Amino acid sequence: MRWGWALLLALASASPAAAQEAAEGLSLSGTARLRVEEIDGQARTGFNTADQLVNLRSTLMAQHRDGPIRLVAELWDSRVYGDDRGTPISTGEVNALEMVQAFAEATLPEIAGAGSRATVTAGRFMLNVGSRRLVAADDYRNTTNGYTGLRADFAWRGGWAATTIYTLPQQRRPDDRDSLDRNAVAIDREGFDLVLWGGLVSRAKAIGPLGIEASFFHLGERDTPGRPTRDRSLDTFGLRLMRDPSTAQVDGEVEAFVQRGTVASGLADGAALLPVRAWFVHADAGYTFDDRWKTRWSIEYDYASGDDAGRAYGRFDTLFGMRRADLAPSGLYNAVQRSNVISAGPRVEAQPSKRTDVMATLHPMWLAARRDAFSSTGVRDPSGASGRYAGTQFDARVRHQPLNWLRLELDAVILAKGRFLRTAPNAPAGRWTRYLSMNATATF
Repeated sequence: MRWGWALLLALASASPAAAQEAAEGLSLSGTARLRVEEIDGQARTGFNTADQLVNLRSTLMAQHRDGPIRLVAELWDSRVYGDDRGTPISTGEVNALEMVQAFAEATLPEIAGAGSRATVTAGRFMLNVGSRRLVAADDYRNTTNGYTGLRADFAWRGGWAATTIYTLPQQRRPDDRDSLDRNAVAIDREGFDLVLWGGLVSRAKAIGPLGIEASFFHLGERDTPGRPTRDRSLDTFGLRLMRDPSTAQVDGEVEAFVQRGTVASGLADGAALLPVRAWFVHADAGYTFDDRWKTRWSIEYDYASGDDAGRAYGRFDTLFGMRRADLAPSGLYNAVQRSNVISAGPRVEAQPSKRTDVMATLHPMWLAARRDAFSSTGVRDPSGASGRYAGTQFDARVRHQPLNWLRLELDAVILAKGRFLRTAPNAPAGRWTRYLSMNATATF
């Protein structure tokens, strides 16, 4: 790992050129992020107990704007180094030389009275919709989510806004272990075997200072030759109330999703379809103090249903949602997602300077369904005898921007394993999980 830390220091000391105008109306920009991460006491089953990994992610974007028309192409190159067969590597870490974005965007003239506006996007693009808990372009992860299709955004006077999408989510390729180990290049695919469509409607200050948002998304999935799936057909309905943080004010958010549809009981041909009855809720309440650091304290609660092996399938599916903002880092840790988890606890955020921000959380965690695997760990006790208490997680992050073009980030997680993660039949040995990542991101 010494060479990985040396690369991190080299990136921090290098100075890229400023963003450049390649021609009139055409701009080029890009990023390079180096991450060195380590874990000890892996909580996920089937992987090395201790591991190290170097992640390198580079992007290059070209944009051309001509009045209401914008053309964008963006190349992503995500690679890892230092892994072995016991390292948890997937397309979440590796996706080399992929044109994730290639789209045209048009801003339309007022179509519904003064003050209205609409934007239509077509092609390959990234998406961040609403709270990003269902549809997002993941930023902490080494690779991102891309979508191919159509997007339309509308805004009207009075704070009303809407977004609609019809997309074919990009399926990252290659996805076999040998190819991932050597950072092989293959074009991602999209097709009607995986479809995501829906949208949301929102209004700022709909109820006093509270904004409101209603959403619906449908995910349809089916097998392709040589690639069996769970044949998911999921309808997810959401409702969100929120008040943005403000100095010397109470703020908060409540978002709930109900998920219905069907999912196959296994990957085998002819596997029985099970009805889906799943749900998720997030709630938080906070207060920002009028001090030099703009300190905000909050209490958070998350509940994502699990599967109790009844007649209906109960495990909540977060679709393409991000996890870092609410739960924990992905990468080598990647132990917590919005499935079969109950989490509650305090969060503190502060901004010691214009270039520095810090965050820390302390969250005890339980299983919503004791016979299902805990969140994304793969640890399971079919008998339910190991109980519900998974453990207590301390998560902290510090970000600092010493130069306009350079951002440094340190992430640390300590998980004190509870009874379930210590005694379940396939639980990895050990009482603690320790995770650390150091990141340097250069932009030009």
